Amino acid sequence: MTLLWRLGEGSVNDVLAALPTGRKLAYTSVSTILRILEQKEIVSSRKEGRGHIYVPRLTKDKYEAVTVQDVVSKVFDGAPASLVKRLLDESELSEEELKAIRKLINERLS
Repeated sequence: MTLLWRLGEGSVNDVLAALPTGRKLAYTSVSTILRILEQKEIVSSRKEGRGHIYVPRLTKDKYEAVTVQDVVSKVFDGAPASLVKRLLDESELSEEELKAIRKLINERLS
């Protein structure tokens, strides 16, 4: 999705070409992922030549919101605090990142 947002739209080959160096994915893998995203209505496509051009249907912000809600619901039994605890326990956060998190929490409480 990050690559499609950056590209604006693209074919399977466009996505493959935009992958970071060293990230090797098969054409069929990228194609399958894009088709799944289309079935989930996260991207849309149009036929162009022999292939398809995929276009994001959701903004990055909306996609993040939907995904986080889904993860909290399915993985953390609807408890956002459990997600935050796991993030704090498993991530090596810098002092600046922790300060930013504290600031966000304080703003939310205000």
